[in-house]
Amino acid sequence: MVEQIDEIVIAQANDNTAWEDPISVHRDTFVTISLPPELSSRATFLAQLHKVSSVEEWLKTIIKERIDFEEAAFAGLKQSLVAKSS
Repeated sequence: MVEQIDEIVIAQANDNTAWEDPISVHRDTFVTISLPPELSSRATFLAQLHKVSSVEEWLKTIIKERIDFEEAAFAGLKQSLVAKSS
């Protein structure tokens, strides 16, 4: 069953008519993340080094950059799978 779904997704990956419009999801509340003290102090040091107003802002930037990187890598992998299936 999973293999059949994978085949369908790969076959339709570049067919925009096969997909619904993207859905954006936004949380109404913030998420709190606890960091170990050593990691927190390292992040604080780097935020100061980069002259960012707060460690929270620096961490948001770093997390966003990492998510953008991961999404780009995933998109590249998806394109490779489509190319191999063609």
